[in-house]
Amino acid sequence: MNERTTNLEPSGRHFFRRVLFILACLATLLALGYTAAKAHGKRVWENCRQELEAKGASLDWAAYIPPPVPDEQNIFKAPKMAEWFVRNSSGIGQFQGPASTGPLPPISGLPYGNTNTILIADLKVSLPVSAEASAKSNTVWQLDSSEARADADKLLRDVLGQTAPGMQGPFIFLSRSLDQTKATHISLRADAPPTAETIRELFPSDKTLPRTSRLRTESSGSNSFRVLLSPPVWIAAGDYVAWTDQSAPNLDLTRSALKRPYARMDGDYQRPFAMPIPNFITVRHVAQALAQRTECYLLIGQPEDALRELTLLHDLGRLLKAEPTGKPMSLVSAMIHVAISGLHAATIAEGLRLQGWRDLQLAAIQQQLKETNLLPSFIQAFETERAGFCRTLESFGTGELFNLFSPGRMNYSVWDKIKNPRFLISESMPRGWVYQNMATIALMDQKAIESVDLSNRRVLPSRADAFARDVENSFKHFSPYRVLASIAIPNSIKATQALARNQTWVNQAFIACALERFHQAHGKYPENLDALVPQYASTLPRDIINGQSFKYRPTAAGGFALYSVGWNEKDDGGVAATNPSPSEGDWLWATAKL
Repeated sequence: MNERTTNLEPSGRHFFRRVLFILACLATLLALGYTAAKAHGKRVWENCRQELEAKGASLDWAAYIPPPVPDEQNIFKAPKMAEWFVRNSSGIGQFQGPASTGPLPPISGLPYGNTNTILIADLKVSLPVSAEASAKSNTVWQLDSSEARADADKLLRDVLGQTAPGMQGPFIFLSRSLDQTKATHISLRADAPPTAETIRELFPSDKTLPRTSRLRTESSGSNSFRVLLSPPVWIAAGDYVAWTDQSAPNLDLTRSALKRPYARMDGDYQRPFAMPIPNFITVRHVAQALAQRTECYLLIGQPEDALRELTLLHDLGRLLKAEPTGKPMSLVSAMIHVAISGLHAATIAEGLRLQGWRDLQLAAIQQQLKETNLLPSFIQAFETERAGFCRTLESFGTGELFNLFSPGRMNYSVWDKIKNPRFLISESMPRGWVYQNMATIALMDQKAIESVDLSNRRVLPSRADAFARDVENSFKHFSPYRVLASIAIPNSIKATQALARNQTWVNQAFIACALERFHQAHGKYPENLDALVPQYASTLPRDIINGQSFKYRPTAAGGFALYSVGWNEKDDGGVAATNPSPSEGDWLWATAKL
């Protein structure tokens, strides 16, 4: 027994040494592979960097750290500004916590509003009309006549007065209260008993009614009908202004702070994903409330007060522009600024529809619109995001990448991490693969940047579409050189289309204001846009899609058509694009929502 064991020991030790040798060889080969991958990846990244720097790009994060500014000239050093409008950081995977309520109370606290169905009219059908029926009626209609349809439309407008849509929920603002509304009694002449649907067809379609309201008819007895209008929530414009006036001192603080020339938040700018960011929820809430206050002031006939609120809505964008340098500009900040500018244009359009603006206000509004150029911030955002991602990937260890790209709190169990392919890849990824991902991010962001021609103030749809196809094809199949880039690259086609659409609205709003000033002075719209220069505009903005003049023509009904050729770069004769297909049809002067 001892002899047999003794004979096995040399053999066992030999086997063990062979295993160690093989493992050592594998470890050496793996180390050599990682070293080679790192060297290759570093070369790819350096070549990418040199290529982009030759085009004038800067990938050095230090170039995006904002310089200090004097406190007394800094918007965010004014009272309450940091408390209301700053979040702690933009860190991916970090829990942000609840947002500040900001300078205005939430719309849910509004104590006013009428949710009752409104009785528009009582109709009694007479076969034939009797003297008694006519005596009880305010008016007499003939069924199936154009006069009856015109009377029905006038009846609705008389009951509702002027209306404007809410921006923060299913609200409709009214120029007056409906508490004292009384139904109109109508005698309806008809040759045969009508149905409720026949009565409904007398009135305008739901498309002509205030948004989210619904008109219905119901039988109320023999040859009798009731016409009712069901609202979401009716709110009298004066009531809304009075309720939000409790925050007037807060709005005045914001107004005063926005007169300062600089906007720099305190925070750690050395690490891209630790830098402070604006409180987007609060900015959005305040912007919507200001749009509603503007509409309500117009409904109650106070255009100067409306202009004051509209001006604050316009100036609110300065919280997002990182002045004086525009750096760092996150893509979220840029797109919220795009959305606010669209809301600003939509509110102007609503004022034009209500015929609430006068010449002096329209001239001031044109100046606001003239200052609105969304393209530089868009480009700065992609440059900032690119530099920030590359800086972070370069400075983070591979083991830290999982936390960087994992949303929410970092409370994954060991088993959760083992099952998660991102964790396994980030833990074992050679440094060279990280460099190659950095190159992919940098080159793809450059294509997004090149879809905007800043010098000529144009957006180039063909380049944006080509870039979107490249992204789709690149990420269709897994590659370790693109796995991090697939997470970092945003949906640029939607961002670029939103940029183009809202800048178009801004430019069209400028021209629409000039057209309204011409109309107020001459009682009609001009035959062509050249008639607006120089009295109503020193120059006119061009279509950012093709760089040419907007398409314009006066209409036979006394209005006008104003449109861009839209994303397909073709003149479709003023046929509007249909949602959700912004790439089709023309972009008509219309309204936008935030």
